Amino acid sequence: MDTITHAFAGALLGKGLFTTRRSESPTEYSQQAGVAIFAATLGSAFPDVDMVYDFFSRDDLAVLKYHRYITHSLILLPLWALLLTPLIRWGARKFGFSPPSFAWTALATAAGLASHLLLDLVTSFGTMIWSPLSRARPAWDIVFIVDFTMSAILLVPQMAAWVHRDTAHNVRRASRMWALFTVLALGVLWFAAAMGFSFPAWVVPIASAIFAAIFFLPLIGNRGSKIRRSTWARGGLLAATAYLLLCTFAHHVALTRVRDFATAQKIDAQEIAALPLAPSLLDWDGLMLTSRGVYRLDESLLSSKTVNLDFFPDSPPDNFLATARTLPDVQTYLWFSRFPVFRIHPIAGNEAVDISDIRFKMGTSTRTPSLTYRVTFDSTGNVIQQGMARNSK
Repeated sequence: MDTITHAFAGALLGKGLFTTRRSESPTEYSQQAGVAIFAATLGSAFPDVDMVYDFFSRDDLAVLKYHRYITHSLILLPLWALLLTPLIRWGARKFGFSPPSFAWTALATAAGLASHLLLDLVTSFGTMIWSPLSRARPAWDIVFIVDFTMSAILLVPQMAAWVHRDTAHNVRRASRMWALFTVLALGVLWFAAAMGFSFPAWVVPIASAIFAAIFFLPLIGNRGSKIRRSTWARGGLLAATAYLLLCTFAHHVALTRVRDFATAQKIDAQEIAALPLAPSLLDWDGLMLTSRGVYRLDESLLSSKTVNLDFFPDSPPDNFLATARTLPDVQTYLWFSRFPVFRIHPIAGNEAVDISDIRFKMGTSTRTPSLTYRVTFDSTGNVIQQGMARNSK
């Protein structure tokens, strides 16, 4: 999941679960609640600090080796919470805020950290939650890595609380928020079309109507002003939980269909998965890894028919491919990859071995899949270059 969505989740957790009155003084209570919300938000964003290494490293595989590693460890979660808590409390005092107790701040921070691990586990990228004891990468394949629906579910309740807390400006705020989220929904439609994903346009007016109901209906009789921020947040947490459960059910249905298809077509699959497609839980990629290549089955849960079936064959084995497989960085890439395809092709008078993980094949785009590793050989079979390939047609 992207870092911004993680931060939305942390803020929602803080507002919904950690703003319980901890002081008789209204000012002190407000400050303590603010610090607790900040702690949950920081905890939820903190694990992605490991991406900083990628900016300074010359290692092409840094994002695979170190992203979602020890900062995403369930084993080390208590340690990160205990290290962050005194920094949060010190920073709060530095800026004149009264923080809650050490235990309460640590609990809010740990909740944010845990939400990050959960929201990464439900994607298909893989998360090394047992590091440093194990470098296994469990991935639940329930939601897309950048899930706009989840982002909206986590953010909209917080914006609704802001809209309705001021009765003097709530109508103007509601109008602006409705317009903003409707435009964002149109942006998601554009993104889906650009990436080659099938996303029906009728979803946008439905989303706009939902946003209108959330922002405008509570204006009747100023009922929204009577709803506490914590209540809005808890409603958002329940909605997010319901969405994850719905995605889990959709994943089960999609995976069952892929397995049934493989059985019916007598495909001898070494691994089978159903991966969510952006931006709807109704569309899935069914992937089947075989000894000859990878089958990809596009399916819609609204239809019982196969939408499209592609086969990505491996190039025939040769000395270039055999040599490439022995390289340490290629072995690291294969440790990360779940559905690799090997393609040998000429490039500038040399021979290149491209290894792509079909998990990252975007829709119907003809561009080189993200995170494709390329090894280039000269005519005598010597490696002259290796690293991540740039996206190209």
